[in-house]
Amino acid sequence: MADFDPVRSFRKLAYNNALANVRLYRACAALKSGEFEAKRVSFFPSIKATLNHILTVDWFYVDALEGGTLGLKAFEVDEPYDRLDVLSREQADVDRRLVAFCEELAPQTAMRVVDIQRSGRIQRERADDVLNHLFQHQTHHRGQVHAMLAGTSVAPPQLDEFIVADDARFRGEELRALGWDETKLMR
Repeated sequence: MADFDPVRSFRKLAYNNALANVRLYRACAALKSGEFEAKRVSFFPSIKATLNHILTVDWFYVDALEGGTLGLKAFEVDEPYDRLDVLSREQADVDRRLVAFCEELAPQTAMRVVDIQRSGRIQRERADDVLNHLFQHQTHHRGQVHAMLAGTSVAPPQLDEFIVADDARFRGEELRALGWDETKLMR
């Protein structure tokens, strides 16, 4: 058994996020014409709006974690992408950035204070708290997309098979899509 690593859970959650997004976007790519943007019942009115929201919030927080100054510019356009393929590419890019951040995370940097640019003020939070918030946000809204898919021609995919070793038999396609292997997930 390896020594306890207090930031390992953040790496695992970043991997989970990227893997779940691959699976979710693959399901969305199978939607029939009009289903992606169709009005639905949820916090955001469509799958397109919800996926765009996840992306812009990821931009906002990942940039802050990286020490950037994007701030509220992340939200200048509510739905920056109309096409799923472009939205998928952008989400994969920010997912890679989040994975890289979490792979470099150490206990000291997890406790580092992050400046988050808000309207007229700077919010100051510990990096580990920002990460916990971000992972919760992603899971929450992916769940909404999952529920909205139930009202489409596409069955909602299983989205919780990425954390534990026993799930390896379910995540091969997603690992290949990301160019990862099982050893990456076990670190």
